[in-house]
Amino acid sequence: MTAPLLGEARPTHHRFVLGGFEVTAVLDGRSVRQGVHPTFGHDRSEADVAAYAKARHLPADRYEAVFVPTLVNTGSALVLFDTGLGAMGRGSGAGGFLRERLREAGYAPEMVDVVALTHGHPDHIGGLVEDGAPAFPNARYAIGRAEYDGWVSGAAIPPNRATSRELFLKLVPPLAERIDFLEPGDSVVPGIEAVEAHGHSVGHMAFMVESAGKSVLLWGDVANHCVFSVERPQWQVGFDDDKARAVATRERILDWAASDALAVLGFHMPFPSVGFVERAADGYRFVPETNRLAV
Repeated sequence: MTAPLLGEARPTHHRFVLGGFEVTAVLDGRSVRQGVHPTFGHDRSEADVAAYAKARHLPADRYEAVFVPTLVNTGSALVLFDTGLGAMGRGSGAGGFLRERLREAGYAPEMVDVVALTHGHPDHIGGLVEDGAPAFPNARYAIGRAEYDGWVSGAAIPPNRATSRELFLKLVPPLAERIDFLEPGDSVVPGIEAVEAHGHSVGHMAFMVESAGKSVLLWGDVANHCVFSVERPQWQVGFDDDKARAVATRERILDWAASDALAVLGFHMPFPSVGFVERAADGYRFVPETNRLAV
């Protein structure tokens, strides 16, 4: 008897120990998107981007996007970073599976003590609300002050983000009484510190997680692709709201990660999305974590 074809399968959560903390990356969803250019290499020619894709054994007409919120259990607080696409992702099949996958990883939404947002784009805030109620009913929230004020004011929000701003205003300000507004260097909880990473959005934040001499940088959307954004950080990215500042931030954080051999976890890096940044001859490369965090 011939075994049936079963289709693709991949893990949906990945947990590792970081000092006295546990860090769990959760796959909210994935999609294959058409067209590498002009999303990546926004300021380059299509031919240049296609040639680079070919040199790196990648298709030039499509790429995979993954959406990876992260949980950090400090032993005294369970902190969720970003909430995925929510119900709007389930409509397209691209994502919105965070809450069920949290349960698969051993957590209930009611266990989350803090929801920290790197920024206000839809794939990071869409899961804040489920069926008209907070999806994490016992949580307080944290977001950069510049990020929150920027979306509320709208002055620095580019026109192509008008729909995103409508979603932000619908989901986030109603939670204001439960929000801690962060400046760079502020603590979310002991051991987790906000890091300025503006550019992808008006007040985008990364978060440094440190415990017992171990650390990992949750960089959110500083880099959106493990090749095009990491190996060519100077290339502008269509998703970035302030493209010049995003390039400067990307180069600064990649240099920091490479110089300090810092573990990083990126929302759009290939799942399980944790790795290291190494210098290459003409830039950087993302090296997926294998066992360096286990020893």
